Amino acid sequence: MILDTDIGTDVDDALALALALKSEEIMLKGVTTAYGHVDYRARVARKLLRLCDREDVKVYAGIGATLLRKRQLIGYGHEVDEEMLTDERYNYESMHAVDFIIDTVLKNPHQITLVCIAPMTNIAAAIIREPKVAELVKRIVLMGGVTRLGDNGVELPFLEYNVKCDPESASVVFSSKAPIYMVGLDVTTKVKLTEKEQELLAGSDQPLNRELAKLITRWQRLSGKDWCAMHDPLAVSLLFDPSLVKFRKMDVQVEYDHRHPSGQTVAVADAQSTIHVGLEVETDKFMDQLMRRLLAN
Repeated sequence: MILDTDIGTDVDDALALALALKSEEIMLKGVTTAYGHVDYRARVARKLLRLCDREDVKVYAGIGATLLRKRQLIGYGHEVDEEMLTDERYNYESMHAVDFIIDTVLKNPHQITLVCIAPMTNIAAAIIREPKVAELVKRIVLMGGVTRLGDNGVELPFLEYNVKCDPESASVVFSSKAPIYMVGLDVTTKVKLTEKEQELLAGSDQPLNRELAKLITRWQRLSGKDWCAMHDPLAVSLLFDPSLVKFRKMDVQVEYDHRHPSGQTVAVADAQSTIHVGLEVETDKFMDQLMRRLLAN
C-alpha cells in the first residue's frame, strides 16, 4: 500500500500510520503527504517511522494547494514545529509524491492499494497526469465523504472535511472508475479512542506508542473532546480485515460550487458501480484489533 496523508493535524493520521507499520499483512511501499504544509507533514511521518525503526519506508511530499488553487486552505493551523523543519533527521525523498504514486502503480499493476486519508489532491493529480493509474491500481481505500444513509445519519454533518477541503479533487477520484472503498463519517464516527486506550499507549514501553499518547493528549486539548474518532485507522484496517465494514455498491457524485464550504457526497445504490460505500462497522472488533496491534511487541 501507499499511505497518502495530511498527518500533523488530527491525531488519527498518526495512528493510521502506526497501525500500518504494526500490521504484518501490510507492505508499506511509501508515505505521501498532501494539503497545506506538506514539507512539515513529511517530517512528522519521518519522525514516527524513526521511532518505529522503519526508516526503510520512504516519504514523499506532495501537493500543498488545492487542485484548482482557488480554495482557501482550512484547518486548525497549529501543526508546524519550526525546529523540525531544519532537523536533518527528518529529511525525506526529493521525488514528488505524485510522481511516486504514478511510478509505483504502473510498475506494480493491480498490486498497489492507495489508502487516501487526506484531501484527495495527490490522487486526483496522479489520475489526471496518467489515467492508467485508475485502471492499474488494485483499489483506492479512502477516508472521505458522508452519505447519512446509516442508522446514525441524522447526527452527521452533510459535508466531510477531506472532501470539502478540495471537492474538485474528490470529484475526479470518485468519477475515475477505479475500484474505490469509501470509509466515510457514516462508519468512522462510530469508532472512538477514549482515555482508557490513551493510558495504555502512554504506559507502553515502545517509543512510538508513547509519542502517539502525547499527540492524542494534544489533540484532545485542541478539540475540547475526551475522545478521538479513529477515522483514518479504520481505512487502514480494511487491508487486513475487510469484514470490519459492510459495504454497498453505490454511485457517488460530489456536488459542489465555487462557494465554501462545498462538496457534498451524494450516493445512490448502483450494482454496476465500482464504488463501495461503508454503511456499517464492527466497532468493538475494530477497536480490539487496533489496540492489540499497537501494543504488540
